[in-house]
Amino acid sequence: MAANFLGIDEEYSSYGKSKIVILPIPYDKTSTYGKGADKGPDAIINASSQVELYDIETDSEVHINGIHTRQPLIVNNEPDILFKKVYDNVLSMLKDDKFVVCLGGEHSISIGTIKAHIDHFKEVSVLQLDAHGDTRDTYHGSEYNHACVMARVMEWTKPTQVGIRSMDSSEKENVLKNNVFFAHNLHKDKLWIDKVIGTLKHDKVYITLDLDVFDPSIMPSTGTPEPDGLTWEQVNDLINKLTSKKKIIGFDVVELAPKKDYHAPDFIAAKLIHRILSQVFSKAHK
Repeated sequence: MAANFLGIDEEYSSYGKSKIVILPIPYDKTSTYGKGADKGPDAIINASSQVELYDIETDSEVHINGIHTRQPLIVNNEPDILFKKVYDNVLSMLKDDKFVVCLGGEHSISIGTIKAHIDHFKEVSVLQLDAHGDTRDTYHGSEYNHACVMARVMEWTKPTQVGIRSMDSSEKENVLKNNVFFAHNLHKDKLWIDKVIGTLKHDKVYITLDLDVFDPSIMPSTGTPEPDGLTWEQVNDLINKLTSKKKIIGFDVVELAPKKDYHAPDFIAAKLIHRILSQVFSKAHK
């Protein structure tokens, strides 16, 4: 198993010298279909040791900025306790001027890190890449369930939702119609990326990325895979243009439920994180 993200040496992985911090949060208490997201952070970190440090598209090696991997944040309590612990940990690192990447775990881990970024940076737009709306006000008796992530975010800012292709009928009145980009429409609209960016009102943007935004043909290792998802090219093009127009201040990647002896999805998740960091730091952090 890799000791840290990308398996890099101490020279580039100590907390004090690193601009970037990876926080694994192996939490899987509220997921209701396929379990295993608590194994996601370990699988991503292990696969990341096989990712080439040099990124071709950006002609850069982002690890030279320093990438420190924290010990996993273990929470065995209900999701409201998880929210507070994630919030406190992330806010502390933001105060240390770190760029924080949280690895889930199920999507409920995102509520605390999003709130920490909003409280620290103040005016923040939130971009959700996901198959599911996650706008139920409560689910299974909790306001902090994985199905309630964006309902909480809507109390703090107006998020933009991309790739959605599954929701309960009760969520229809909760979504912001001008800020929702359903997957079946994206495939037919060549200008969808510009439209998405146009809804992000603030210069600073936080991304919460549920891996089930991808089509299950390339990302089957999620708790609730949905057909007709986005491709690697679509997501990569969105992130590439977004980093040219806005300042990404942090992100999370959630809902990898790894399958034994099937490493491709683990590697894709690790490569995605490396690619986002490469794009962010080669542009906004020059």
